[in-house]
This record gives sequence, structure tokens and C-alpha cells, in this order.
Amino acid sequence: MAKITRKPVPRKAAVPKKKAKPVATKPKAPAKKSLKATRPWTPAEVHEVFSRFRKANPEPKGELEHVNPFTLLVAVVLSAQATDAGVNKATRALFEVADTPQKMLDLGEERLRDYIKTIGLYRTKAKNVIALSAKLLSDFGGEVPRTRADIESLPGAGRKTANVVLNMAFGEHTMAVDTHVFRVGNRTGLAPGKTPLEVELGLEKVIPAEFKLHAHHWLILHGRYTCLARKPRCEVCLINDLCRWPEKTV
Repeated sequence: MAKITRKPVPRKAAVPKKKAKPVATKPKAPAKKSLKATRPWTPAEVHEVFSRFRKANPEPKGELEHVNPFTLLVAVVLSAQATDAGVNKATRALFEVADTPQKMLDLGEERLRDYIKTIGLYRTKAKNVIALSAKLLSDFGGEVPRTRADIESLPGAGRKTANVVLNMAFGEHTMAVDTHVFRVGNRTGLAPGKTPLEVELGLEKVIPAEFKLHAHHWLILHGRYTCLARKPRCEVCLINDLCRWPEKTV
């Protein structure tokens, strides 16, 4: 039998693989400075700051107009995402006709909306005010409760609302942290924190007891009129020599 020979099949030349294009990498953003990277304030410095605030404004007042604890509570609930001036404009007429929970219920949600329609989120706020009025009557004898937990149980009221009411209506040493206090606490390095609660607890820890009654008012007013969000007025700031903000203009 004849021997069969097979010709070797020529191998195909290997096609060189295309080199992958280098992936452009974005330059890494500089790492954010830690909120606590600045030198902590000393007790003497904190005392000096609040001594200056007290000397400049011995009896600071909240700017929400009210006639009793109930109207204060309502005003604070209405002030969420709104200005104090805008709330006052709406509540002057409202509180003339509804300055108690029962009168507010008698007014009713629809008529309440007419009074506060110039305030943002007025429909939801009207619903909350009517509901909290009903709860005050059913659970608290028509009186504003004097504990944070009880106030927070009311529709539309959170921790900040409770702190404001406890401080302004009942003289408690609470620290209400709004956007202004949050900014001042972080910018100055006085009480850095990622959340309002962190700033609140930080302020409570460092502020001496003798200043705590008025402390949150001083800080709110400082943030509202001096330590502004976009263009802080460092040149007229009472505490610019102690402030830890690296970008201050003096």
C-alpha cells in the first residue's frame, strides 16, 4: 500500500495586536481638608468670642414675630425653607385671628392657606399646622410641651424647631442649628461637623454655660449679617482675629 504523505498546512502569520490606546486619566482632585484639620479653639478664645458678641448685643432676639409659645411654634414650622421676614409678613394677620390651637382648628386648613400662601410649601405647611394644633389639644391639653421629644412628635416639627421653641419660649439652653449656625460653626472652626447635629453637639460642648441662653441667636445673627455665605464681611467681623477660616480677607 502506497504511503500517503500530507503536506504541512502553512500557518497564518500572526497579526500583531493593536496596542490599546492609553486611557486618559483625570487629574486627581486635591484632597479636601478635614473639617477638624484646623487648630482647635482654646476655652479662653471661645470665652472671648462670646464676650464680644454679648458686649455688642447683650439681649439678642429671634426675628420671628410671635405672641406666645404656640404662635412661636407655628412661626418656626412655617419658616422652613423661608425667610423670617417672609413668615412675619404672613403671620401678622394670621395671629390676630388664630393665636391658640383651638382658634387655628376653627380657622381650618383652607382659610389658613389663604393667610400663608406667600410662603414656600404653604399647602404642606398648612396641613401640618392644623394637624399639630389638633395634637396639642388631644395630647397636651392645648399647651406647647416642654420637652424636645414631645415637640418633635408634632407634625412639621423637627429637632431645630424643638430647640428654638425650648430656648425662646422656655429659656432652655438649647442650640438650634440652622443654615447660618451650620456655616459659622464650620467656617470659623468653632464646631466643625458634617451634619447639623454634629455642629449642635460641638457647640454645646465648647460654649460656656454663661453664654448658652443667647448663643444660637448670636451665631444666627453673625451668619445672617456678617459671615455671609458668598461674600463674608471679614473686614467688619468682631472675631476676625480669632477665626480659623484660611480664606478670610483680613
